[in-house]
Amino acid sequence: MPTMVVEIHVPLLPTPHLPQGAHPFPWIEEIEDFLADLEDQGDVEVFDDGEEHRDAYAFFVTGSGAEHLLAVASRVATLPGVPAGTFAVVSDDEAGEFGRGRHVTLLPVWPAEGSAPPARHTAAPPFSGPAGPLSRCR
Repeated sequence: MPTMVVEIHVPLLPTPHLPQGAHPFPWIEEIEDFLADLEDQGDVEVFDDGEEHRDAYAFFVTGSGAEHLLAVASRVATLPGVPAGTFAVVSDDEAGEFGRGRHVTLLPVWPAEGSAPPARHTAAPPFSGPAGPLSRCR
């Protein structure tokens, strides 16, 4: 029976304003440490070492249900310094290649540790252009 694996794909975008000689992707180590801490707590298992895949760096987690693993992926996507555009792929250990499976856009998980939920959105006021309020589309 295949084991579910969630791949976390982080765009390989260098971190701006680093000191000369610094690793251009310091978030790789931050994510590895974060996932290792979760693994030590028994929350997830790190399935394999992370590695480059196309224009992203992929991390692999398993050991729980899809909902929990995707929540972990969302927490990774919102760690400080992690580039925008991080996404997950729900796959299994029998997949022949990375990125084969259901692609999932990662959204923040609320409440995240040390954060507040997003502000509630209210309806925008009606558009008012040079000819007055827009009451209908033509």
